[in-house]
Amino acid sequence: MASLASRLQHSVTPNALRSYVAEFLSTFLFVFAAAGAAMSTRKMTPDATSDPSSLVAVAVANAFALSVAVYISANISGGHVNPAVTFGMAIGGHISIPMSIFYWISQMLGSVMACLVLKCTNQQVQTHGIPHDMTGFGGAVLEGVMTFGLVYTVYAAADPRRCVHGAIGPLAIGLIVGANVMASGPFTGGSMNPAYSFGSAVVKGSFGNQAVYWVGPFIGAAIAGILYDNVVFPPQATESLRGIGGGIAV
Repeated sequence: MASLASRLQHSVTPNALRSYVAEFLSTFLFVFAAAGAAMSTRKMTPDATSDPSSLVAVAVANAFALSVAVYISANISGGHVNPAVTFGMAIGGHISIPMSIFYWISQMLGSVMACLVLKCTNQQVQTHGIPHDMTGFGGAVLEGVMTFGLVYTVYAAADPRRCVHGAIGPLAIGLIVGANVMASGPFTGGSMNPAYSFGSAVVKGSFGNQAVYWVGPFIGAAIAGILYDNVVFPPQATESLRGIGGGIAV
């Protein structure tokens, strides 16, 4: 009980509150750019689903936006920008469960607000979905594998033993997301981010296959966290945690 009380108290400190604001802002900026790019390509190319250049444009927007979003919040909140990343860090013991919950709330609010702003363009906010010939299980597996790659990259980029500093860590995270969007765009939309999928679904009022974008990413994130910290690159006993949110040092 004392441990729970101390964790709850730790989750409402000034530093923790700054972390929640940073997660809100970084998620807002990422979703605004990523969802906005999808809307722009749909407006400029009505048949964007069959145009490879539209997929590349959306992938590049995701990569650039996420790199920037992670970079600007890394030293404050860890630069998660994604409930699945937060879950993966919680599984690895780098952030407490109470703080994780506040992170998730901040990220989802940031996503919803970004999509609400985009709705002011009088264009339909694009939601993530799977084609009719694909099962929800298949979509969840695809999202899980991609999120595994994302969270594994986050762990590697945040690990001080790898000497990854400056903008290289956030850039690597953005690049893996951009590559995954190009690999899965026609199948699941390449979300890897439950907050992004949730925000667009709330604003559009369509929650079809929403479980695909929560179950798959959370499982993939958990496996990545366990595998990196306990199998591939286990931390030394004397090594301290990486700070609030297990973030990237920039």
